[in-house]
Amino acid sequence: MASRLYQIGVTTLSATIGTVLATWTIDRWNSPHTAIAEMKRPPKRKRTLVSRAEQMKSLMSGEEFDVLIIGGGATGAGCALDAVTRGLKTALVEADDFASGTSSRSTKLIHGGVRYLQKAILGLDFEQYRMVKEALQERATMLESAPHLAHPLPIMLPVYQWWQVPYYWVGIKCYDLVAGDRNVKSSYYLSKQDALELFPMLKKDKLCGAIVYYDGQQDDARMCLAVALTAARHGATVCNHVEVLQLHKKNDGTGKQVLCGAKVKDHMSGKEFNVKAKCIINATGPFTDTIRKMDDPTVKTICCPSSGVHIVLPGYYSPDQMGLLDPSTSDGRVIFFLPWQRQTIAGTTDLPCEITHNPKPTEDEIQFILNEIKNYLNADVEVRRGDVLSAWSGIRPLVSDPNKEDTQSLARNHIVHVSPSNLITIAGGKWTTYRAMAEHTVDAAIKACNLKPERPEAVTSYLKIEGGQGWTPTMYIRLVQDFGLECEVAQHLAKSYGDRAFAVAKMASLTGKRWPIIGNRIHPDFPYIDAEIRYGVREYACNAVDMIARRLRLSFLNVQAAQEALPVICDIMGEELKWSKDEKEKQIKAASDFLAGEMGLMVNRASKERIPIKLSKDEIQTYIKRFQLIDKENKGYVSINDIRRALKNFGDGDISGEQLHEILREIDTNMNGQVELDEYLQMMSAIKTGDVAYSRFARLAEMEDQKQEAQALKQKISVDRSGGGL
Repeated sequence: MASRLYQIGVTTLSATIGTVLATWTIDRWNSPHTAIAEMKRPPKRKRTLVSRAEQMKSLMSGEEFDVLIIGGGATGAGCALDAVTRGLKTALVEADDFASGTSSRSTKLIHGGVRYLQKAILGLDFEQYRMVKEALQERATMLESAPHLAHPLPIMLPVYQWWQVPYYWVGIKCYDLVAGDRNVKSSYYLSKQDALELFPMLKKDKLCGAIVYYDGQQDDARMCLAVALTAARHGATVCNHVEVLQLHKKNDGTGKQVLCGAKVKDHMSGKEFNVKAKCIINATGPFTDTIRKMDDPTVKTICCPSSGVHIVLPGYYSPDQMGLLDPSTSDGRVIFFLPWQRQTIAGTTDLPCEITHNPKPTEDEIQFILNEIKNYLNADVEVRRGDVLSAWSGIRPLVSDPNKEDTQSLARNHIVHVSPSNLITIAGGKWTTYRAMAEHTVDAAIKACNLKPERPEAVTSYLKIEGGQGWTPTMYIRLVQDFGLECEVAQHLAKSYGDRAFAVAKMASLTGKRWPIIGNRIHPDFPYIDAEIRYGVREYACNAVDMIARRLRLSFLNVQAAQEALPVICDIMGEELKWSKDEKEKQIKAASDFLAGEMGLMVNRASKERIPIKLSKDEIQTYIKRFQLIDKENKGYVSINDIRRALKNFGDGDISGEQLHEILREIDTNMNGQVELDEYLQMMSAIKTGDVAYSRFARLAEMEDQKQEAQALKQKISVDRSGGGL
């Protein structure tokens, strides 16, 4: 009872403090946004997007840039857009691809941070409160600047104890209040019945009701790319796959050594050259300290990397337009369960990690997420390991606090640091605040390096991102009517490219069908079409991984489907980039390695190997019989030729060699190019237990069995009896 009274007391106290703080700041922070917007006029963007070859020519020209930005993630791209729209001559280099690191591996949320507000109020932490306030302002700005890539998303917080209803309700209302007139939509309370109607997968037992609040959701990799492309349209030189090898310094005339440029390497051509710049900005996320030590080897590290793993499950795990928040997992972290691109994202974990260019999810982290979401779903939804379609790990560049030990206490607020040699470092922060972070960074760069911009203040708050200018919610209808695209494909193009979707559609090939007229899908289960591959090359995609991971989001949605689509993708990219046959094979190999390591394909395969065979004697006999039907030569294993022969029997004789290998790889756990009986039995056991959702090889064996039984039945029944009727 005392504990209950304590919780109610905390609720009342938090409500009072939250309301006072919110009211005090609304007048101070919520200045008339529209009035300011009318005073600032962002520059007009260029109509054409120059090619990567032209961008590289500009970078290698020898001209001095005002600003050279290292890092092509959200913050780096944001800095490039901020700097160029102020009138500064801007260059950006990225060692891999735009958004190839943390910026493509987020939870896809645009949020202020409900958890941080709770800590700010209960801990009377005004700095954390200001961080939430800023993030909520930026949330509204992102939703306005890129309406095609970002949208409001209702998130349900289920309540299983009555005393928590007022506690969470007050906390969420404070979240709305802090947002002020920049709030997305107002939160509300739901009864148990209404909550189950909106989220039928929810566990019913002891459910008291739910609180629903709103945050934003985005396509993070395409958002980052759109920001970089917007910067390029305004005249910035942006180059992916260009790595900084060394920083150059000079004497500024007073005896002080200041940065004046960098030695870089273009990984596409192998060329190394120097780039001159008055100012260098370090926006490399988890690799912040690598560049800082390049400037000064003795500097102390400021980043504390943390690994966050997400998994993707089929879309039927969640409603189309309702997310779920688990506020108290077994390790104290928050876990989100969100619909995204017709699938369901679940995550994230939070563990200290080593900094690497190729972070990989682990089986333990995947199992942790699966176990946590089981607690919130009803018994009808069997959470199966085999339903994990993709899994990835992202490294959060958290700013370390020497007074706190565990990573959960690390806030996502950012710091801007200027070194003695004028290296401007932006570290920490989160996706939602990328624009504000960029603004603070460019402000610091102008001051530290004495730059002379045409516009002293940032104008990015009032700038539409690539694709957002002419976008409308019903624009996809014009794509269907004008081009003859499938409705699903048209909706996808409108959401991914905005008003640039028409340029994509013009590149689509004819299907040869009555409907759709154009737009050949690269995989039957997803709305991606051939034209997107060609357009992706114009968006600076240089290799197959750039395409499957960031121009398209296929590897993040379904790693197996991405593997199956690789040959088609590489054929089209090969036409655009003039790849040889050897180069295509090299690209397929590199992309397959990426899918296996960083997108969870190998973890999925390894999880099958650990599954014990749990089959009855009758089941084992049935599966041995099916296996022998495909292995007609009694070799003891099934080869590619056996699979091809079986498929021909069912009218699939034109299947490609790569697709045959894909069917084989699904079950070939020991990677020796053939399927043995124990591998087949293990697969069937995994399907039975739910650790594997489906296998094409298993289905093929089943169909072969059914065919033989049907033939045996025909032989058993005589002609006279079969036509006799009743």
